Amino acid sequence: SQGPISGVNKDIAVLQCHGDCDPLVPIMFGSLTVEKLKTMINPANVTFKTYSGMMHSSSLEEMMDVKQFIDKHLPPID
Repeated sequence: SQGPISGVNKDIAVLQCHGDCDPLVPIMFGSLTVEKLKTMINPANVTFKTYSGMMHSSSLEEMMDVKQFIDKHLPPID
């Protein structure tokens, strides 16, 4: 089905990750973004993960979450 923007797949899965100590993009903006996404696509398909102590960077925990998300939602390639 289509969303408020032509061509939007309302069933797409979204993983949004955010460090709770990010000085460049405060976590409040991550929360606001995820709430807006939930109005545009199926909210059950929106996952917001936060990482304690993480700044504007990445962590092993985040990369493992991204891998798990990709493994779950994308078909394997040969």
